[in-house]
Amino acid sequence: MPVFTGALAHALVAPTRYGVALFPDFEAIDIFGPLDALNAVAYSYQINLTLISTTLDPVTAKPQSAAMNLLNSSFGESIVPTHTFDTAPELDVLLIPGGLGTRAPPPQLDPLIAFIKERFPTLKHLITVCTGAGLAARAGVLDGKYATANKKAWASTIAWGPKVRWVAQARWVQDGNVLSIIFINVNESHLNKCFRWSDITIAFIEAVYGNMTATSIANGMEYVRHLNSTDDPFAALNGLTNVNNSTNQK
Repeated sequence: MPVFTGALAHALVAPTRYGVALFPDFEAIDIFGPLDALNAVAYSYQINLTLISTTLDPVTAKPQSAAMNLLNSSFGESIVPTHTFDTAPELDVLLIPGGLGTRAPPPQLDPLIAFIKERFPTLKHLITVCTGAGLAARAGVLDGKYATANKKAWASTIAWGPKVRWVAQARWVQDGNVLSIIFINVNESHLNKCFRWSDITIAFIEAVYGNMTATSIANGMEYVRHLNSTDDPFAALNGLTNVNNSTNQK
């Protein structure tokens, strides 16, 4: 198994066309965290954002299952898509978030999975967040690649990708043009979640826009980065090790 570090290969041509795949019951920070840092990139680089879903109706982060909303709370953000899976423009980067919606019945997710499979060959970068790695795995685009996912949902997520080289102990993993990140764990505080999306997103920004841009954004956030992608205490918290829980490493 290769050693993953915080330094990713610097892109020859910086991406300009970003897309986010949307589905009901997404994890808000999986989307808003990376986009917040990329908003800062937009001050220095001309970049465009496309928000993509099955229809143009608002997509909510609220739980769709009554079992996950026992108090009947009416609380959750909604995002209005700019395009559907059929009308989305060409993309350089596709971000696939996680969330409880990744466990929706297969027919509900089939259009998204088909979109991932269709667009992957033309992407410069695919970024999967948390259990979003399971959606990419179901599309077959992670087969033979190293990837990681949310540690609390490890077993259920990696089951979608029997041919993926899942790495249990990693904050993030980069393999070619695929960057997979764990992002959240239900045992973590919100503060830890924010710190980790900062580490990972800024590592991506450094890879494609250079150290000067990444450092400027981190300093603007008054944030001290963690540079070691293998520093993952939450694998141990959930009883995961590379020896026992990583797959297809040979």
